[in-house]
Amino acid sequence: MAAERVIMTLKPQIRWNHLHTLRNHHHRSQIARRFPQFSFRPLIPAHFHLPVRHPHLRPHPLLLPSRPLNMSSLASPVSPPDSSAPIETVRVMIKGRVQGVFYRNWTVENAQELGLKGWVRNRRDGSVEALFSGSADKVGEMQERCRRGPPSAVVTGLDVNPSTEDPGTGFERRSTV
Repeated sequence: MAAERVIMTLKPQIRWNHLHTLRNHHHRSQIARRFPQFSFRPLIPAHFHLPVRHPHLRPHPLLLPSRPLNMSSLASPVSPPDSSAPIETVRVMIKGRVQGVFYRNWTVENAQELGLKGWVRNRRDGSVEALFSGSADKVGEMQERCRRGPPSAVVTGLDVNPSTEDPGTGFERRSTV
């Protein structure tokens, strides 16, 4: 195992010529004397952690610890409307690093969890626009969640305006405008 790590420190032509020598344990001291510039210690310390940057290798944003998982909402994702609560509809513009970070899908999942109606879409200017309709407390909760956003997002601004637009029958992701 250590021989393979040492191989990676050698230049390609030396690596090729001395591959068989490095695999033999009794020749290590010979190599160390012949090539003192090469290190025979591990390349990466055991405590060193490399961050995973590729999106397919990262855990799903909803499984990260920054978002509490409400098990009761998973059993019934759409809560029945409360007839005594007044319906509030708002249009929200979210600014910052909010595109390419799972923001729209995250918004759909959160809005459905809260039982809201409406939609979410990207805008060509780099922002995300959404329409939320439901009880005032649920719409307020969704606004607070949008201020935080998914783990990879950086929200720098949130503009909220009342709206009279029809939200539809559920919550959907719309195409970019």
